[in-house]
Amino acid sequence: MDKESSKVSNSTSSSEKMIEITDMHKWFGEFHVLAGINLLVHKQERIVICGPSGSGKSTLIRCINRLEEHQRGRIVVDGIELTNNLKNIEKVREEVGMVFQHFNLFPHLTIVENLTLGPIWVRKTSKKEAAEIAMHFLEKVHIADQAIKFPGQLSGGQQQRVAIARSLCMNPKVMLFDEPTSALDPEMIKEVLDVMIELAREGMTMIVVSHEMGFARSVAHRVLFMDSGQIVEGNTPEEFFKNPQHDRTKLFLSQVLH
Repeated sequence: MDKESSKVSNSTSSSEKMIEITDMHKWFGEFHVLAGINLLVHKQERIVICGPSGSGKSTLIRCINRLEEHQRGRIVVDGIELTNNLKNIEKVREEVGMVFQHFNLFPHLTIVENLTLGPIWVRKTSKKEAAEIAMHFLEKVHIADQAIKFPGQLSGGQQQRVAIARSLCMNPKVMLFDEPTSALDPEMIKEVLDVMIELAREGMTMIVVSHEMGFARSVAHRVLFMDSGQIVEGNTPEEFFKNPQHDRTKLFLSQVLH
């Protein structure tokens, strides 16, 4: 992953705001899982979020498309504020793709059927056009030959690439990845990361929760470290890894970098 061929240009992203989070708080009962989150993500920016288990990383990105509801503060996605307004929630979810740790494919549907559901039901695309879109993105993730199989017939890495293609079928403006390689066998991780690197090269706005530090070095504009529901530190990959500022970040990096 650290080879020069895997590098993606880390030139400055667009000045246009894509996601703006201001003093955001989230509780699970009495547990204050996110405390005063402030984050600005620009169009075409790529952010990798790392941190120990239970630090709030996954909850943070799940709040961005309202899979989790925040209780205080503001989240604005592409100019739309996430409130209890169902129309706003639907609009944001149309623009934000999400890739989960465990794929979340429908096991009783073929691969191509999994991909056409969203365009048909949400975008009101015809079945024929939806199938063409699905095949286009299956080719993009190098798995078109698996189109008529069922998820259970595919490897974990293949299923995760299907999940990425499914999100791309909705033509999202932002892609959120929640530890997309953590459930995969080691030999399958590279095939998923290669697809994500390709998306990065094409300018997709991405927030990735991951401990794949080689990917963070190669692809991210910024790396954020979270602990105890807060963003402790954020910097360019070069500065983040070479010159961490906080003791908690230094300890974490000493444990994950070999």
